[in-house]
Amino acid sequence: MKLIRRSGTYYIRKRVPKRYGPIEYRDHVWISLKTDSESLARQKAVTVWADMIGAWEAKLAGNVDDYEERLAAARELSARRGFEYLPAPKVAKLPIHQVLDRVEGVLNSKGQIDALEAEALLGGVEPPKITVSRALEHYWKIAAPKAAGKSEDQVRRWKNPKMKAVKNFIRVNGDVDIAEITTPDLYDFRAWWWDRIMEEGLSANSANKDLVHLSSIVKTVARAKAITLKFSTEGLTIDEGKKNTRPPFSVEWIKEKILAAGALDGLNLEARCIVLAMVNTGARPSEIAGLLPHHIHLEAEVPYIEIRPEGRKLKTVHSERVIPLAGVSLEAMRQCPAGFPRYRDSAGLSAVVNKYMRENGLLETSDHSLYGLRHSFEDRMLAAGIDERIRRDLFGHALKRERYGKGADLAYLLKLIERVAI
Repeated sequence: MKLIRRSGTYYIRKRVPKRYGPIEYRDHVWISLKTDSESLARQKAVTVWADMIGAWEAKLAGNVDDYEERLAAARELSARRGFEYLPAPKVAKLPIHQVLDRVEGVLNSKGQIDALEAEALLGGVEPPKITVSRALEHYWKIAAPKAAGKSEDQVRRWKNPKMKAVKNFIRVNGDVDIAEITTPDLYDFRAWWWDRIMEEGLSANSANKDLVHLSSIVKTVARAKAITLKFSTEGLTIDEGKKNTRPPFSVEWIKEKILAAGALDGLNLEARCIVLAMVNTGARPSEIAGLLPHHIHLEAEVPYIEIRPEGRKLKTVHSERVIPLAGVSLEAMRQCPAGFPRYRDSAGLSAVVNKYMRENGLLETSDHSLYGLRHSFEDRMLAAGIDERIRRDLFGHALKRERYGKGADLAYLLKLIERVAI
């Protein structure tokens, strides 16, 4: 690359490539290397010219009609000029000397304003107009790390409530630009939900989930796209009153009803074994259903299962654990030593089991569900005086104090579980 020295300072003088003709009025450019050292000038020349090419590329990218591409190009061009891209209202609030620095940067060598430089340095790019449905498409990309490690079914269950919230909002307010959503729009959506709650007997929780998901989607995309929002969500959610908890099955009910001869014979083998495996492990249905063959250790001195985030994502970091097998749970796992491929990546398990138990009189009350077996196991351990650390380790719950040591070994855990096993 040829260097030219003027008044003691080295410069690059190069012809402007034809590619950049639409955004560069000069045929040749002179670029100061800001040094009088030839060796240093040669070192800097390659980087300085690459930066010049990069700036031209950014301006080319900004010379389009698509708002989002122009915004991305303006951010890159601003960075190459040593500035952070800011929307025009924020530029106006900068100290005067910073504003003047930006104004000087938009003038070319003839003292004329370069439109693309002005867009970048003075924040002249209009915010991209993103509708609610389009925001959801952006959200999947922005929030992709949240889906990392989830199984196909977990991803489906993660996406579905968000898709429902967007669909419901559009039904009420239309597919509007998220920058134009107002607080009254959200209260209109809330009122629509309230009417459904009153007319259809739905829970306030359903409405609140929609409100929370919609708000999260819009706010996440707005942050990523530098869009200023107009609405407030303060006080928006509906009071749910006293939350219902899923009650535990009593020991008598489990023994006399659920474990009665033939009571579960109408269930397929895998569903039946998952139900029985829950009785003395307290594991979540999805955790048992997700067991892979190498997570099931029936030939070990102490038979046990491993709950691992393999092929799926666990509910919390504390959910990863080992659980010894005893009683009917051990017998069930022996019937399904390879796990439960039918339900490994399917959301149908709870629906199948709860429907069967309801139709066959196996639910202790109308408030009971399959999950009550997990709560029953916890209640039995509590009644037996088993230490809180042990209970939390077995259930995959966080410990509300510092966690010291490795915890109890399998043999000791088995002795404790055998005290409450059915």
